[in-house]
Amino acid sequence: MSHPDYSYVHGAGAEPLQGTTVGDCLRRQASTRPEDLAVVDCTHDVCLSWRELDAAVDRLAVAFLALGLEPGDRIAIWMMNRSEWTLTQLAAARLGMISVNINPGARKAELQRFLNLVQVRALVTQDVFKTSDYIQMLQELLPELADAENGILSAAAIPSLQRVIRVGEAETPGTLNFSRLMQAECTPQALARVAEMAARVEMDDPVNIQFSNAMGGEPAGTTLTHHNILNNGHMVGQSLCLGADDRVCIPVPLFHCFGMVMGNMACLGHGAAMVYPGEAFDPLDTLKAVAGQRCTALYGVPAMFKAMLDHERFSDFDLASLRTGIMAGAPCPPETMDQVMRLMHMAQVTIGYGMTESSPISFMSDVNDPVERRLNTVGTIRPHVEAKVIDSEGRIVPRGVTGELCVRGYNVMRGYWDDPELSRRVVDAAGWLHTGDLAQIDGAGYCRIVGGVKDMIIRGGENIYPRELEDFLRTHPQIRDAVVVGIPDDRLGEVVCACVELGAGTSLTEAAVKDFCKGQIAHFKIPLHVRLYEAFPRSTGRALKFMLRDEALAALGIHAPPAT
Repeated sequence: MSHPDYSYVHGAGAEPLQGTTVGDCLRRQASTRPEDLAVVDCTHDVCLSWRELDAAVDRLAVAFLALGLEPGDRIAIWMMNRSEWTLTQLAAARLGMISVNINPGARKAELQRFLNLVQVRALVTQDVFKTSDYIQMLQELLPELADAENGILSAAAIPSLQRVIRVGEAETPGTLNFSRLMQAECTPQALARVAEMAARVEMDDPVNIQFSNAMGGEPAGTTLTHHNILNNGHMVGQSLCLGADDRVCIPVPLFHCFGMVMGNMACLGHGAAMVYPGEAFDPLDTLKAVAGQRCTALYGVPAMFKAMLDHERFSDFDLASLRTGIMAGAPCPPETMDQVMRLMHMAQVTIGYGMTESSPISFMSDVNDPVERRLNTVGTIRPHVEAKVIDSEGRIVPRGVTGELCVRGYNVMRGYWDDPELSRRVVDAAGWLHTGDLAQIDGAGYCRIVGGVKDMIIRGGENIYPRELEDFLRTHPQIRDAVVVGIPDDRLGEVVCACVELGAGTSLTEAAVKDFCKGQIAHFKIPLHVRLYEAFPRSTGRALKFMLRDEALAALGIHAPPAT
């Protein structure tokens, strides 16, 4: 339903929202389809049915309670895509605890800030991945770990953190081993206690915290409820026509809403299998997983699909099982869409739009929408969600006019953790979430995103917030000011360009700026391009970001595409 003249749309749901919890939904799937496939972790040779997944979640829940963790406690997950990630997510949800998603690319300073922001009590991590040595970073950040008796930590850097659980068979002083926790005996009394605590969990209880740079500022803990993520995942699965016979290939990160909600929760709601092709995206691993597991759906950003299509072994794999999937995170080039539909057999590929604060999806194309609509819009409003486009005075604009997109409904977050003032600034008194994105809604109700009030950069599907980088660069003693802008890139969509204003008498080089970032911030945030200035162009004391970006584009010989 929608207003014919104004930019207001409402998604009338064909079925009611689910008034249940994540734990209850898992129990239902284990009861109704116990032997159907639930999780495949290709890297670690893990294959679980719904019955086996439910039992494993119970075992981990028993272990959490034995460690003294309680409902409401925050449990951080700092690892790549693997079955332990999902087990932790589901066990915490069953007990009324709150999982906290940490980007595996985070480094020590970022990790410390995130864990302290929400007073995390337990951390589940892996040992290493490629050049990231998570245990070494923890040992440097938490020197008290080596002397933590019985795995009970008391650390100055993160006072709330009491337990560190590591994945893998090896032992690390002060940490607990995930596999050993999973081997603990589940007595009838212990399982009864888990069931008793699960029965107390309510649908509006918080279940997950993810960090987003609210209003372009410092990272804030977006707090999502069972009702938020369970229903949003279910509605995404409904849009994809998922069922118990589907297998969804999820190469996108689980720490992000794309993997955690649109992936895990969509599968949980419809009984489809979650297939993790690798710990991180690799085009060959993903092609192998789709073909080997006969996946029917595949998720990714356009750059991921392009990497698979361009792989030298692409033609070696039978992808005929595919029919649908989601492409999000950046605009899709027409030729990539054409190849995905023809060569990957994904005639029903869809486009989605959302943000962490809306759990995430608000708009999405349908599997049978015309290709032109899928290329040039983010689809229509989803069931049980409202949207409007407003001008600078907060008034709804006519159809086709650009303004800020606002959404309201079951999917809007509970708020930012321990920050009611910021929550009120982002979600107004009428319940509207102000997205910060500029949009148009046409006469048929299709939404087109035309820009951002926030200057977020999307690099290969990773959200990068300029202010965070600018603040970090300004900590360098030779940098007086910094402006970070996004530069178009054929492969990644956008890349980071840092414009640096040097202090008097300094001789900093571009390489030195990049070296300053290495090991301090996530690798994908490190600027690809660095431009050095003696003085920025300014107006009333403020650096002119648009002028700096234009100069960077000209110097790099890049033509910026028009807004769509």
